[in-house]
Amino acid sequence: MFEQIFTTSSMLEKPASIRPRKGVVIGAGQVGMACVYSLLIQDCFDELVIQDIATEKVEGEVMDLMHGMPFITPTLLRAGTVADEGRDADIVIITAGAAQKPGESRLNLVERNIAIFKDILGDIVKYCPSAILLIVSNPVDIMTYVTLKLSGFPSYRVIGSGTVLDTARFRSLLAKKLDIDARSVHAYIIGEHGDSEVPVWSTANVAGLKLLPDSCPDSWENLTPSEQKELNSIFEEVKNAAYEIIQRKGYTNYAIGLAVTDIIKAILHSQERILTLSSLVNGVYGIHDVCLGLPTVVNEKGVLKTVNLSLSDKEEKQLKKSAFILQGVFNQLNF
Repeated sequence: MFEQIFTTSSMLEKPASIRPRKGVVIGAGQVGMACVYSLLIQDCFDELVIQDIATEKVEGEVMDLMHGMPFITPTLLRAGTVADEGRDADIVIITAGAAQKPGESRLNLVERNIAIFKDILGDIVKYCPSAILLIVSNPVDIMTYVTLKLSGFPSYRVIGSGTVLDTARFRSLLAKKLDIDARSVHAYIIGEHGDSEVPVWSTANVAGLKLLPDSCPDSWENLTPSEQKELNSIFEEVKNAAYEIIQRKGYTNYAIGLAVTDIIKAILHSQERILTLSSLVNGVYGIHDVCLGLPTVVNEKGVLKTVNLSLSDKEEKQLKKSAFILQGVFNQLNF
């Protein structure tokens, strides 16, 4: 019935030189589906595969999303696995893992999530040997390091979402305080995506104007107690944001979905953006063999280089402490 509508012509076929952008999202929970939705409406991939052990749920999600394709730039969307539908993907995004419970720290999730990753990574290594791996599952820095070790991939192709979302929260709260657009605030959260993360107050600025007075030896010490309290309250709100959201709605998903999309666009379009991603650190600030969030330049190959921030003595000590905590957790694992 439908065949008569079209006349086949080789001139209408896609040129062989155009290679579709293909992605896989593993994990169709709240975070995974927020990533999928954001990736779709921002036209990131030509082909996107969703994998989850709950196969019927994934099929339902795909059916629902497919009905919205007339409203967006079309993407070939499939439910399936890396082995059957996701072979030779450019990027594999892993959001699978145990859900974080109210009051539970990200680091408490480690043992459960390592077991899940061991099941996932075998097929990725086999069927997507050239892919960039983007880890979103928490605790993201530990899981990025675990992925690096289990996969055997080069370190520049194993990336964690790091403190990209924390940095966005930081800039958003500062922008609200200053009554300006958050995109005009330049400030970073570095280190662990978690309780030991570090606010880099010493370089935080708006239009090149630093938020803290630029005086030695440590500008923080030159602030009044009330000023220190005000800045600390902003950072505490950033650090505890996930806990507060989880307490109210049970999970976080929308903002991390947007953050992941920002990372993916930077990679696929080779933007050489600076994002506070988690990747292997060896030698920066005297830190070795750990994955944590630092300002990182990314392009189509993955991690290109890390920015050497001029940290205050206090910030450098805090960063080293964050790395020490992460290394301590990894050393306790049966891995």
